Amino acid sequence: MTTLIATDLDRTMIYSRSAMELAAGEKDVTDPAAQDDLLCVEVYDGKPLSYVTTAAESMLRRLADTTVVVPTTTRTVAQFQRIELPGAPWRYAITTNGGNILVDGVPDEGWRSDVDAAIAAGAASLSEIGDELARRVDDSWVRSSRIADELFSYLVVDVDAMPTGFVEDWDAWCSDRGWGASRQGRKVYTMPKAVCKSRAVAEVRARLVKDGVLEQGTSVLAAGDGALDAAMLSKADAAIRPRHGELEALDWQHPSVAVTDSSGIAAGEEILRWFWDRVECGAGSTPAASPL
Repeated sequence: MTTLIATDLDRTMIYSRSAMELAAGEKDVTDPAAQDDLLCVEVYDGKPLSYVTTAAESMLRRLADTTVVVPTTTRTVAQFQRIELPGAPWRYAITTNGGNILVDGVPDEGWRSDVDAAIAAGAASLSEIGDELARRVDDSWVRSSRIADELFSYLVVDVDAMPTGFVEDWDAWCSDRGWGASRQGRKVYTMPKAVCKSRAVAEVRARLVKDGVLEQGTSVLAAGDGALDAAMLSKADAAIRPRHGELEALDWQHPSVAVTDSSGIAAGEEILRWFWDRVECGAGSTPAASPL
């Protein structure tokens, strides 16, 4: 095989009801007439939570049969494992923003040890960061606070009530201590700089080349919508982001990163078609027919 696809999940491949909204003039998938076009891929507390379209399901399964697809998410191991993503089982998956590599569903202890060592060598401790964060927030706008796999923290916030400039000020304080902060929807992440998706993708690629699954010159294609995806997108041979999300709000651009024409769940289909064209034809070739 000559292609590895590393794709973010939430608001890139899979969508909650609140994330499905499309740009004006496009088909409204929340309309009752469109419900047959949706497949639930995640149930939480007995309630359906995340979806793909049936067209996206078909394309993702076919891509997984054709090339190496590596789900690459900021979700924790447990949060990832509750998704029934079309195309599974996955030989490799990346969770916790690159802090964990799953091999046949099991976290790789060697990789996690290396990540922990890198954090210890170049960043403040999670407890130090947590203590300072606690001094800066309050319950008037923070709905909950979580620690993700003992690697980083995130807040669920009321965006409208959050103090203006909080994320920027917090990021500046963290930056001098080997950490960074960013917002994705209602979540504000505080992340060690040593924990990044791009490093984990490079590791998975190297392992697959060593095992003979991928050729030495294998290219990496990537997709993602958030600031935490930016390094992965820019370091891929080619990448695409949806016309929504944090990177869209920042008007983030890169020469090798395309942007979808559509937004919302329709962008998920467009990203998969973009992957399909490049896997089937390669750069510069005439696009293949869509596998729909």
